[in-house]
Amino acid sequence: MHIKGELMSFILKFKDIEEKRELTSENYTIRDLLKDLNLSTQTIVAKQNGELSIEDNILNYHDL
Repeated sequence: MHIKGELMSFILKFKDIEEKRELTSENYTIRDLLKDLNLSTQTIVAKQNGELSIEDNILNYHDL
């Protein structure tokens, strides 16, 4: 979903970090994010909008 004039973004919350990040592609996954942050999918438990999530889930507009 893209709203004209508005950038596609999500909120990253990790340890002491809470920041708004832009999606780099339309099918940007949790796995892509972990790779960009140099974090292992083997040691991180991902949540998407407060629910446990698998690494292949696509990040959506304004996810937390």
